[in-house]
Amino acid sequence: SMSRKGHCLDNAPVESFFHILKTELLDGLPLFEDITAFKMMVQDYIHFFNYERVSLKTKGMTPVEYRNHAMTA
Repeated sequence: SMSRKGHCLDNAPVESFFHILKTELLDGLPLFEDITAFKMMVQDYIHFFNYERVSLKTKGMTPVEYRNHAMTA
């Protein structure tokens, strides 16, 4: 990870996302046929993560729903 010197928390959200991506999507999968297939799978997962995956931390809402809820509150 690359953060500014002395600001390790800059990367916390991205590090958290990649940890979840690796544990939920990539564990146990065979190697991808090519880089295009890998990119498509990651793009599909990002859409799933933002618009479909609910979390207890966000009161059972998706990240997009939670952000919209917070913006209107």
